[in-house]
Amino acid sequence: MNCVENAKTFAEFYPLYLAEHADRNCRRLHVVGSIAALLLLTAGILSQQWLFLIVVPVVGYACAWVGHFFFEKNRPATFKRPLYSLMGDGMMLCDIARGKIKI
Repeated sequence: MNCVENAKTFAEFYPLYLAEHADRNCRRLHVVGSIAALLLLTAGILSQQWLFLIVVPVVGYACAWVGHFFFEKNRPATFKRPLYSLMGDGMMLCDIARGKIKI
């Protein structure tokens, strides 16, 4: 059985990651969380209000995890492969923006 824990490279991981994000509602929540996290990160840096930076992962992960627990009914890849998961979120967001993945 192929699962994200067994992936040795990001190239192996990403297709498995996408399979764990098959539900459109889950992907939509990832997009909302990722964009909100990026906006908070930018606002925190530009305003030098460093407390914003504490909220960045909370907002980003909260949206994504709701998608997994309520729609996908699976465990987020963050718990299994945190760095690859973060990279996967960024890649999926780019693929959605390019129209390669539908939301």
